[in-house]
Amino acid sequence: MKNNSRPLYMVPYYLWIALFVVAPIVLIGYYSFLDLDGNFTLDNYQNYFSSVYLRLTLSSFWYAFLITFFSILIAYPTAYWLTKTKHKQLWLLLIIIPSWINLLLKTYAFIGIFGLYGPANKFLSMIGIGEQQILFTDFSFIFVSVYIFIPFMILPIFNSLDKLNPALIDASRDLGASSWMTFRKVVFPLAINGVKSGVQAVFIPALSLFVITRLIAGNKVITLGTAIEQQFLVTQNWGMGSTIAVFLILFMFIIMMATGQKDKGGAEHEKVK
Repeated sequence: MKNNSRPLYMVPYYLWIALFVVAPIVLIGYYSFLDLDGNFTLDNYQNYFSSVYLRLTLSSFWYAFLITFFSILIAYPTAYWLTKTKHKQLWLLLIIIPSWINLLLKTYAFIGIFGLYGPANKFLSMIGIGEQQILFTDFSFIFVSVYIFIPFMILPIFNSLDKLNPALIDASRDLGASSWMTFRKVVFPLAINGVKSGVQAVFIPALSLFVITRLIAGNKVITLGTAIEQQFLVTQNWGMGSTIAVFLILFMFIIMMATGQKDKGGAEHEKVK
């Protein structure tokens, strides 16, 4: 009886996937083959492989890499420290709470902080450096992006590190391994799935940023997300915008496949059972 009723419970799920996942992707694929007059064309795909869009793609990947790299650089030691603290759940909550604030509000807050008369420039003037143009630079764009994405990197890494068996670390040290060797040979490999999840949560959204590029970078940083917005809202070229979106979806799928988690140990355990 359960087997007969189970497909009924899956109907809302399949309907949701069909309407809000499959249908938009199909529409994007359809519009990518249309020109400004609504005629079928392959020019959009040919134009994408021109030097302009290829440089745009490489630039997007470069900025997404930098954002992800600095996020890992900050998140990994932070997550490791959290696992050693007494009130780790409280500290973790304090780190996650800023992610509940609206993205636009946080972005406008940094406009005030990094502005010519903001706290950042006042501090630079106080230490003798003087006022600097912080806004509309690569530094401000990467800094704000890392700040926004850092909770999404810390959380999966923390979960992986928190599940580690302390006996494995003790055994490594008992066998004469140094702290660095223990981290490289024991801790990092066992927590790699958390890093992969964090990369997915940061790198993929970083490819399609456009709000931060508009407000913080002042359009000096152009990403795939910014290009899509310009094609749809400024030039009204839905075909080219959809073509860029098709490649963005393709890149996201490749990244998810490359960072996919393979829990072979669990599979082998199930086989033994």
